Amino acid sequence: MKHRKIYLLSATIILMITVIVFSCKKSALDTSDPNNLTTGNYYKTAAQLKSAVNAAYAAMHQNNLVSREWYYLHDTRSDEVFPGGGQLEVPRRQLYENTDDPTNSVTNSVWNGWYTVIFRANVVTDNAPNVTDNVADKNETVGEAKFLRGWAYFDLVSMWGGVPLLTAVAKSPAAFQPRASVASVYTQIIQDLTDAAAVLPGKTGTDKGRATAAAANAMLGRVLMQKGDYAGAKAAFLKIPTTGPDGYSLTNRYLDNFELATEFNQESIFEVVFVDKGDNSYNWGGESATESQTTVRNQEYCPVAWRNLIPSDKYLNEFESTATGAVKTDPRFSYSVYQSGDKYNNGLSVLTDGDQNGNSSILHGETKKISWRKFMLIYQESAGTAGFHPGGNNQRIIRYSEILINLAECANELGDIPGAVAYLNMVRARPDVAMPPYPTTQFPVAAKGDVVKAIMHEKMVELGDEQVRNIDILRWRKKGYFSTEPIDKFHAGRDELLPIPQAELDNNPLLKGQQNPGY
Repeated sequence: MKHRKIYLLSATIILMITVIVFSCKKSALDTSDPNNLTTGNYYKTAAQLKSAVNAAYAAMHQNNLVSREWYYLHDTRSDEVFPGGGQLEVPRRQLYENTDDPTNSVTNSVWNGWYTVIFRANVVTDNAPNVTDNVADKNETVGEAKFLRGWAYFDLVSMWGGVPLLTAVAKSPAAFQPRASVASVYTQIIQDLTDAAAVLPGKTGTDKGRATAAAANAMLGRVLMQKGDYAGAKAAFLKIPTTGPDGYSLTNRYLDNFELATEFNQESIFEVVFVDKGDNSYNWGGESATESQTTVRNQEYCPVAWRNLIPSDKYLNEFESTATGAVKTDPRFSYSVYQSGDKYNNGLSVLTDGDQNGNSSILHGETKKISWRKFMLIYQESAGTAGFHPGGNNQRIIRYSEILINLAECANELGDIPGAVAYLNMVRARPDVAMPPYPTTQFPVAAKGDVVKAIMHEKMVELGDEQVRNIDILRWRKKGYFSTEPIDKFHAGRDELLPIPQAELDNNPLLKGQQNPGY
């Protein structure tokens, strides 16, 4: 049973921005209604301010973002997935094939979703000075808002380049903003995440699902790596505690990071909360206290459901194998994917080719049906649970193994090869993984370039389909670390960035003529 989670939809207030003003020009009578909540008389207490940040969390975990479109956008721009078959919808196939355009519904959803989060975070930061009853709680709420705003802008700037930079609620419908420079957006992100890390508590002082100081430092480290500031990134990552009640460490069992019963474990630094009421319902876009709070990922990628995206052959063949390549010696392979013959439903059912809709994979020359296992629920359920079956499995956004691999990249870029190798070997030493330490025959790690290859390998097999590969590719491509372009049908000079949504160009006069190259 999930406990101490934040339930993100607020019945009382999603945003207290709608202002109803009654006026009477012919009378001096005071017609104001003290019972009518407006931005003028709300946000006076820390509890009211908390309702505003809850609204920002609510936008972050809905269909536009983490419960569906966000993971699709990242996945289809990586090399870890392949279409499951003809059932993959056109907008998602366009992204995979790099034939998307400014009207693509997935990119539009993520853009709009993040700007909704930003708007709601700005409501918090704008109104915080009005709150005096509980300063400590107010400061923590502002830290949460800045964490969410920083994450939102990081996703936007890394995938779209310079974007409109809004750090306050617009005061009029015509308060348009032009594209800010990439450097300006990064400056704001770094400031937001630094501020958040300074005021947010550790995990023991936080309701489950809320941002913590460790989450802010982890996100800050990601951002600084993307900018090429490896010394700054290393410093941020090293602020994440590894001892005491707020400390993080690797779980003994790799699958603990993807199953329901082991949410919020000692490895999980930040999770997006989902809750399943058991009624097979999903929120496709509404926003009220009665809407479902499930994620549809279990339906979209599930071997016995829609199976819209499957592991790419490149991902499958990345895992270390026996000399012949026929048997994967890295146990993370079987923890990450299902293939025909595997058991599920608590060991009572056997997965067949017929269970798995759509395309096959090629694993070391052998054609077979393979599907994602991460975040799926069939490990404990039968195939016939429901025709449509969303779930309440939390999306793990940042976990400690990523921090270790990122520290390895920082160390390698700063000239510390032994330190980089030590961090990688910590990940491989997880008890139920127990892979041989580097150096290995395949990865000698004697020079910087060798370690780069080991880092790229380790990150894929450890964090595959966890929505980090897309951003990594953007960073490593700029550094020239790929001997061949990793993305099929990639168009240099165009596909580094996504097109700004056409509706945004049409509605914002300061963006006219500002489309990204190639669109």
